[in-house]
Amino acid sequence: MPAAIFVVRATVPDPARREAFDRWYRDVHLPDAIKSFGVSKAWRVWSLTDPAVHQAMYQFDDAVAIERAVGGGEMKRLIADFNRDWPDVTRTRESFVLAQTVGA
Repeated sequence: MPAAIFVVRATVPDPARREAFDRWYRDVHLPDAIKSFGVSKAWRVWSLTDPAVHQAMYQFDDAVAIERAVGGGEMKRLIADFNRDWPDVTRTRESFVLAQTVGA
């Protein structure tokens, strides 16, 4: 089965809060999510087109592993923690299955 990627897109509307959000995500949320999900790889990016947009991506072994992770109690806890700390930051979540990789 191919790897699968879980993507969380967040919009941080207040430019004055982006640095604090970045620090919180880097130091608190991302390590917690990696441990909770048991993922093999995670990374995050800020949009160059829209500086308010932040995306975090988590690589799972397959789509079944994503379904298990996002349907469990740890996901509910991660969402509650995020909502508590960043109530004004909206998010979307989407799952992808890896279709192709090309090495350089």
